[in-house]
Amino acid sequence: MPVKNEGLYLEECLKSIVAQSEKNWELLVCDDHSEDNTKEIIFNFCSKHPKIKYFTNQGKGIIPALITAYDKSKGEIITRMDGDDVMPPQKLSSLRTILALNGKGTVATGKVKYFPEEQIADGFYTYQNWLNNLCVNKIHWEEIYKECVIPSPCWMIYKEDFDACGGFKNSTYPEDYDLVFRMYQNKLKVNASKETLHLWRDHPLRTSRNSTHYQTQTFFELKLKYLFEIEKLNAKNLVVWGAGKKGKILSSHLRERNKEHRWVCNNPNKIGHFIERIKLEDYNAISNIKNACVIITVSGHEDRSEIITFLESNGLVKNESYFLFC
Repeated sequence: MPVKNEGLYLEECLKSIVAQSEKNWELLVCDDHSEDNTKEIIFNFCSKHPKIKYFTNQGKGIIPALITAYDKSKGEIITRMDGDDVMPPQKLSSLRTILALNGKGTVATGKVKYFPEEQIADGFYTYQNWLNNLCVNKIHWEEIYKECVIPSPCWMIYKEDFDACGGFKNSTYPEDYDLVFRMYQNKLKVNASKETLHLWRDHPLRTSRNSTHYQTQTFFELKLKYLFEIEKLNAKNLVVWGAGKKGKILSSHLRERNKEHRWVCNNPNKIGHFIERIKLEDYNAISNIKNACVIITVSGHEDRSEIITFLESNGLVKNESYFLFC
């Protein structure tokens, strides 16, 4: 568990870990040079609970903190926690049971819930419900390019599989999404509980709200990195669908990679205009593009459904010849 200035919430987090129904655990807390009372809170718990151990980050930032803690770990099963969140009492037991039932090659996860409810924005509810729907319908890898499909503090994995994926050693941010892509790349099977196994606290100081590592542009860089590594698209004719902000970001990244692409949309006010020397075309042009690979940056659910219907009527297949980036 990496922590930095978590004094407001850390005691509640640690109490939830101590109260787990699963008793066979160790907690390795790595402090990323906190300037509040984080260290004192952890030391207080360490004095009462020998299974909680404190370390100081050997570097700076979340990834070095995770590496520092992981290098001290002794368990055969690994999970991650965040210092501002809360574990339901059955979390560790439920995730461990999933691994025991399914064996090596599995990553266990479960539903999540944001709190406190009175201050959760609609976007966070949308993400929460989307994640939970993945658990119910067992479709995590189908949605991998859309958003991070496994929440960073709600997974469990055998150490052997974790190491095979590269563990925390990769220095790429956002580190949680990068790790999930490597799980996908290594063909791990996702098995999910339909229970709520993690309580995710939203507050103004959350890293994902404030760090540039967790912004759209960085996410698109990561998605493209793995899209070309995993899906082998070099022989495809790339097409960007969507002329909004995200479409422009994606096109910019493709140009930086010297990837030729066409650009389509269904907005009559934009068709025929040039953006960075690329002419926006009517989406029907896709019907005449041989070996097309379409990357969709349209966010609206209804619009996206119509796009998918059109593409599949033209023989394109999800995660083979079209990919949802939003």
